[in-house]
Amino acid sequence: MAETGPIPMKADCILAFDTSAAQCAAALLCGDRVWLKIEAMDKGQAERLLPLLADLLAEAGVAWRDLAAIAVGTGPGNFTGVRISVAAARGLALGLGIPAIGVTRLEALAHGLPRPLTVIEDARRGEVYVQSFTDAGAGPARIAKPDDLGAVEVLQTGSGCAGLAEAMPLVQAMAQIAAGRLGSVQPRPAPFYLRGADAAPPSDPPPLILDLVAP
Repeated sequence: MAETGPIPMKADCILAFDTSAAQCAAALLCGDRVWLKIEAMDKGQAERLLPLLADLLAEAGVAWRDLAAIAVGTGPGNFTGVRISVAAARGLALGLGIPAIGVTRLEALAHGLPRPLTVIEDARRGEVYVQSFTDAGAGPARIAKPDDLGAVEVLQTGSGCAGLAEAMPLVQAMAQIAAGRLGSVQPRPAPFYLRGADAAPPSDPPPLILDLVAP
């Protein structure tokens, strides 16, 4: 859904995107306003990501030079999809001279929900990703068999359980989390893997090089 109207002056605009699942998703956060583009796709994210970002910025009337930061979903999720987004975020941040902030899928699932909370996300192969969140912060993330979890006595969310629905689209949550981290030193985004890769090298081409010279 696209917002309309002028962008607030001097808003800290954050562009977030994620291709760790079977989709190409992006959010633009400017002040308290959000623009979203989410397209379902099993493959082709490498070709579609940068044109989708350009379309989103054009709809919002925002230039690349107006961005304060890039936020990117770092997984866990599809190995190739995570690499596509992380590589694109690093390249854009370098070209624009702005920070790139990595946000995990588990953090995004927990964002905006009450605490204490346990995220239980389907990891396929009969396993789930698990991470607990309290008012004091996040616990360690791990991968587990559902039967090994036992009784979870706090609120739950995620596709691996019958719990709370996500508070907002995950790519929007990533943008909001990144906004809270602006001004603090952040490590370069890196893929967040909880399971070792066992697939063949990706056949997808690298992300397209986008001309960042704004009009």
